[in-house]
Amino acid sequence: MLFQWNMNRLTPAQIEASYWKSARGAESTRRFANQLFEGAAAQAELADQMITEFSRNWRLERLPEIDRSILRLAIYELRAGTAPLNVVIDEALELAKKFSTTESVPFLNGILDAASKSAEKS
Repeated sequence: MLFQWNMNRLTPAQIEASYWKSARGAESTRRFANQLFEGAAAQAELADQMITEFSRNWRLERLPEIDRSILRLAIYELRAGTAPLNVVIDEALELAKKFSTTESVPFLNGILDAASKSAEKS
């Protein structure tokens, strides 16, 4: 849902309605997925500032859209405390391995490591 939102900027409600027409999931799964999506979308600007800060010499616009989506989601989760920091990072890296390139994994890991240290201080 976050990737789709990044691409066309429909409202979260529009994205969710469209997504759940074809995706399956228990009601509790849907609620949790919607919560993560809505939180990451609401805090995308803050996440983008952190990504820019922690990715020295790399412009946000140059990141593949899927990598931005993964980072926005993980940074939201790190800040929200929905799961232990190492779990959030591991899950984000698994998403990158599955949906992005092998070169993205260490890059995302570095950004998320810095973001997790920042979240610990908050």
